[in-house]
Formats: sequence, structure tokens, C-alpha cells
Amino acid sequence: MTAYAIGNLHPKPVLDEEVFTYMERVQATLDPFGGRFLVHGAPEREVREGTWPGALVIIGFPTYADARGWYESEPYRALIPLRTRHMAGDVLLIDGVAPGYDPAATAASRRASSADDTA
Repeated sequence: MTAYAIGNLHPKPVLDEEVFTYMERVQATLDPFGGRFLVHGAPEREVREGTWPGALVIIGFPTYADARGWYESEPYRALIPLRTRHMAGDVLLIDGVAPGYDPAATAASRRASSADDTA
């Protein structure tokens, strides 16, 4: 099942040289794990609900194990400070949904579990 690394980053108006170095080197850390950028900063966006005070980054991986392996790899761990010294943000790793995912079936299952908990 596909997994993702998602970042809500808060870059400064002028990027530090270390951030550019991070950007130049990050793909080489993703390649061994099958990672690829799906969204990188997305200058065009519409915030339709709530607020979004950052730059969105989404990286796709073949599996959650690949996403975790990348984040914990020595080559990537060595790059992280180049970004974090100059840019605050939140990063998470998360599983995607399986092909054929049905949100209505999920709702029914959770409704039934909720009913069992209150019985």
C-alpha cells in the first residue's frame, strides 16, 4: 500500500543557502526507497477551509516501510539539519488507502463499533 511523507513547512521569505543544498541533495536520498515528490511547495493553491500558513510537501513511497526507511536512513538524517536550521514545520509519515477503498464501508464499520462500545 502506498505511503506518504507529508510536510507543512514554514519557509522564510528568503531561503538560506543550506536550504538550497538540501533541495539539491534530497532526491538522491529518496531514490533507494522509491520516493518521489508529488507536491513540492505548490505556489498555486486555494485555501477553501481554515488556514494554511505553510508550504505543502508530499512525497509518495511504495510502502510505509519505504517511507520510514528513507526518513531513518543515514543519508537523509544528515540532510535534515540543513532544512530545520532555517525552516520550522511539521512532518509526518502516513499510510495511504488501499485500491478500492470505500469510505461508506469505513463509516458503517466505525458506526457498528461505536454502537458496540455504548451497548
